[in-house]
Amino acid sequence: MLVVQKYGGTSVADADRIRHVAGRVLKRIKQGDQVIVVVSAMGNSTDDLIDLALQVAPDPDPRELDMLLSTGEQVSVALVAMALKTMGQEAVGLTGQQAGIIAQGRHYQGRISRVEADRVRAELDAGRVPVVAGYWGVNEDQEILTLGRGASDTTAVALAVALGADRCENCKDVEGVYTADPRIVPTARKLKDITYEEMLELATQGSTVMHNRAVELASVYNLPILVTSSMVDAPGTMIRQESELEERNRVRGIAHDTDVAKVTVRRVPDKPGIATNIFEPLAEAGISVDTIVQNSSEGNLTDLTFTLSRGDLRKAEALMPVICEKVGAPEYTTDGNLGKVSIVGVGIQTAHGYAAKMFRALFDAGINIELISTSEIRLTCIIDSARVPDAVRALHAAFELETAD
Repeated sequence: MLVVQKYGGTSVADADRIRHVAGRVLKRIKQGDQVIVVVSAMGNSTDDLIDLALQVAPDPDPRELDMLLSTGEQVSVALVAMALKTMGQEAVGLTGQQAGIIAQGRHYQGRISRVEADRVRAELDAGRVPVVAGYWGVNEDQEILTLGRGASDTTAVALAVALGADRCENCKDVEGVYTADPRIVPTARKLKDITYEEMLELATQGSTVMHNRAVELASVYNLPILVTSSMVDAPGTMIRQESELEERNRVRGIAHDTDVAKVTVRRVPDKPGIATNIFEPLAEAGISVDTIVQNSSEGNLTDLTFTLSRGDLRKAEALMPVICEKVGAPEYTTDGNLGKVSIVGVGIQTAHGYAAKMFRALFDAGINIELISTSEIRLTCIIDSARVPDAVRALHAAFELETAD
């Protein structure tokens, strides 16, 4: 079996854990598997590098910040390769550039466009374990582009697809995908399997178990992903095309995110082109907008509300006066203390009563709903960020996820 294993920052946080990872890889090779390893930066070193950059420059140059952040993964790569060699297994550390990870887009927000995996394949054929830096690649001008927090998952999946691997294994400090964050809900239950569609919604709505672009890419190429522990030997959660189809609770999990801010543009003229004039400048500034709600028009005026990451709120506030003047809106308001909670599961939109049960659970917990958004397999409520843990616990109990399946 050809496997790409990805190890996150916690799994390679210190020398003991790095030796443990090397031992796990060596065990798989002795079982007859070929293994490519993708690693993140050690522990919290990416955060430490960002803090260091902010001490030097309050608004770091994006190019130089990417240059700095890419060093975190290179440290992990070298140490894991050293550990494998010490155990008698030939290995070679490869940067994102050496591994052929070609990216495009903005600094700090790059996206993988293709993988030129010849070097990785040659190292495998020579009997060496390629240990590859996750999280970054280079563009056509050989400039380093980081891919966003958590994107080592995407590096691993992209390599697995390029090499025709049998599956990708995301080895983490948790044993799989749970019905909710176990730190908030101690009774949360590990799922045996979950569909790409469900996992993508969970990841997009705040779950940090998998990077959403990694799940999206795996679904396109039907690549199975096993989410499993790097610490202990335990069955994980398989992400695949279809989960087992026996009768089960349609709600598979509760996702949450406390990184939510809201902007409301007041008394916007209700006429064609207004949305374009609001959202195009935001997009050009690299600001991603999530939920958009427009109130019904009164007197040809309406309020338009959208949510975004709290980290983008300051950039949005800098643009809003010009945007408001352009669209003829007299004012705007913001709220940077919001969060969201979502129920996710195939079929919840077509089944009776799921929305009502969600709203009842939040009402009974005394939680006010600011905004609501939906997809075919998700219901999301925007709420006060301080109440997110209470909301997760209330919904987990209301849908009986600790015992369902």
